[in-house]
Amino acid sequence: MRRLETALIDGTWPAGARLPAERTLASEYAVSRNTVREAIQRLAARGLVQARHGAGVFVTDRLRTGIASPWGQLVADHPVLRDDMLEFRRVLEGATAYFAALRATAEDRKRIRALLRDLEKARRANDMAAEARADTSFHEAIARASHNAMFLHLHASVISMLREHIATSGTGLRENDEEASDVLLLQHKALCEAICTRNPEEARTAMQTHIDFVRGRSGARDA
Repeated sequence: MRRLETALIDGTWPAGARLPAERTLASEYAVSRNTVREAIQRLAARGLVQARHGAGVFVTDRLRTGIASPWGQLVADHPVLRDDMLEFRRVLEGATAYFAALRATAEDRKRIRALLRDLEKARRANDMAAEARADTSFHEAIARASHNAMFLHLHASVISMLREHIATSGTGLRENDEEASDVLLLQHKALCEAICTRNPEEARTAMQTHIDFVRGRSGARDA
């Protein structure tokens, strides 16, 4: 059960992922299928996984929603909290970018570069909704690449709130300031390059510059 928990904690099996078959897990962990079955039942009792008849066992979003649930509505109801959100993002995501640059695997870097290409494609098509989605996925990939369980799950626990905020602030900037889309894309390119070339200080600075830009433009729009 502890080994299965580790796979949930380190992001091996993110929310929505289907667990391998009992036979596969039993072979991988060198235990009996009954042992695997009992471990999964214990995880299910805690709401971490859920069996779907005929489909398998899937990871729930319990780890993601545990902290975020009350905050999502508060942010929606109190726009004044936007600056607090951006300040929080500056600290959290600056740190995740730093550690992503130190620890990203080849697979992590490939994922981040692919999402940057999605951003570029959406920008060329002037598809602001697609840009916002790719933007969110880009930030999620950086958090995952940090390979720090606490950063990953602090980010994951508030991810629905961050997702809504990134989409709102990013799309709002793009709708109200055409130049902003080009600037945001350049910032994401700089961030991607710093992470993929393993420059942690540059990655943190690039992320904080990005957040400061959004923060400044959002404040100007609200003024």
